Amino acid sequence: MSTLTGFTARKARFLNRWHARRATSAKAATAFVSSPEPRTIGSFAKGRQLVAGNYLFAGALIEARDMPIWDVTAPDASYLNEIHGFAWLDDLAAVGDLSTRELGQTWLWGWIDRYGRGSGPGWTPDLTGRRLIRWINHALFLLRGLDAPAPDAFFQSLAQQTRFLSKRWHAAAPGLPRFEALTGLIYAGSALEGMEDLSPPAVAALARECDEQINDQGGLPTRNPEELLDVFTLLTWAAAALEDADKAVPDAHSDAIARIAPTLRTLRHSDGGLARFHGGGRGQEGWLDHALAACEVKTRQADGLSMGYARLSSGRTSVIIDASTPPKPEAGHNAHASTLAFEVTSGRRPLIVNCGSGASFGADWRRAGRATPSHSALSLDGYSSARLGDADRATARETLIDAPTHVPIEINHAPDGLRFQGGHNGYVRTHGLTHARQLELTFDGRGMAGEDMLLAMEDGEKRLFDKVMDAKMLSGIPFDIRFHLHPEVNAELDMGGSAVSIALKSGELWVFRHDGTQNLTLQPSVYLEKGRLKPRATQQIVLSGRAMTYATRVRWSLSKAQETAMGIRDLNRDDPAEVYD
Repeated sequence: MSTLTGFTARKARFLNRWHARRATSAKAATAFVSSPEPRTIGSFAKGRQLVAGNYLFAGALIEARDMPIWDVTAPDASYLNEIHGFAWLDDLAAVGDLSTRELGQTWLWGWIDRYGRGSGPGWTPDLTGRRLIRWINHALFLLRGLDAPAPDAFFQSLAQQTRFLSKRWHAAAPGLPRFEALTGLIYAGSALEGMEDLSPPAVAALARECDEQINDQGGLPTRNPEELLDVFTLLTWAAAALEDADKAVPDAHSDAIARIAPTLRTLRHSDGGLARFHGGGRGQEGWLDHALAACEVKTRQADGLSMGYARLSSGRTSVIIDASTPPKPEAGHNAHASTLAFEVTSGRRPLIVNCGSGASFGADWRRAGRATPSHSALSLDGYSSARLGDADRATARETLIDAPTHVPIEINHAPDGLRFQGGHNGYVRTHGLTHARQLELTFDGRGMAGEDMLLAMEDGEKRLFDKVMDAKMLSGIPFDIRFHLHPEVNAELDMGGSAVSIALKSGELWVFRHDGTQNLTLQPSVYLEKGRLKPRATQQIVLSGRAMTYATRVRWSLSKAQETAMGIRDLNRDDPAEVYD
């Protein structure tokens, strides 16, 4: 951390503490304007685990039965942030019995006793906004059966946090943290008696954030699908809170919801989960469907890109492709080198995936998850297709290069389906090669054909390619095309190594084939998933070859097979190359 950055962080912490302590003198709210309606969705299973003393947050499990959550020794700041944000109240409320209510009451009033005077790690604008939303959402659940002075302390703390947030929301980083802070302030200002004067400035500020952060494609600068879902959910909550209080929702706010909803539908696989790119996961169970239903926006995204992603969807199959440049460094630190990577889901079963974000498993896994080899993409000569910073080298041999600056794409109809064509220049400066990828999905969703090309097109690019070839003693530039498989998929390399049979738990069988000019192998891989204690082991299909000329072309196909009396019959028996003739 630089000296200036360290000073700024220390100043922010000081101001947070100062405003939090000053807010203790705020006049207490006495009641709710109306009965709060819970809008958050929790996990019954997680709620039962909390009652059992299994505290799983930020990828770390601490077993501490009968120990208050505030007494555990948190392994890192991420763990602290999760417990001080109180999202775990959603899980306790999902169970909703006496044991979970008593546990929630003990932990919440324990927080007031320990941190309610403005000290502790929970006094940041985004965490305070997150906490206010949960306290208000679950107030009826928490206050049931309590006598004074407990409710008085509850409302006093709500007023203190609301006043703090009215002074410090602008210190939250642009993007999701600021949306959380402002939504919490609107929630409290709309729901609490005596806090009404704090709502209008927050409403206007949230409208400005919508204009500045949500682009014409309905996306965020981070290009993180799960983060977009979180922002969308917050905006729908804020709109509902305003409508419940008979207050107008600004046009900029409503327009942002209308832009985001079609984009989320584009990024939603056929199984209901989000595409996993740029630090995002599949999204919490049920949140996407609930948010889309609540917004009442039924439109779908027009043909083209949605937040830089392209979609092919037919039958029960969805294909989502990262078809744009990586997010800029100022947009966040979770950018992945995933340009032209794709995911495939068949019905309710993910088939081809990216490894995902390893942030919850530590710095090494975070770096590995961001590199090109962790995506279903082409990697060249041990390079990643984006500069993620010297500290983010996934392996000692991997070199990180400048991010692609030009990603032309085209989506149109093929003779028997839909076609995506795209390319990127991430390898031009180092090897003189452009990576081009074409994907076709049949109208019935049962067959997919792909073509990956490495092309040296301009004279300067050809000279650079020749120079690299000379350095390699004319042995060619090695490349790998990876297809990471979901861990619930069973894959076997067929006799002779010409194809891979991929069996899904649904009983479907898919067959992967290639044009025979590359080496086909089945290798170990990992699936990085938030909420688990360790990465899940899985497999990846790898096509390996060498670029020997100015134009290298690799063709492959993925097709669904069916069981017959004669055994497994491939439904797409044609040579993959015929799709392109």
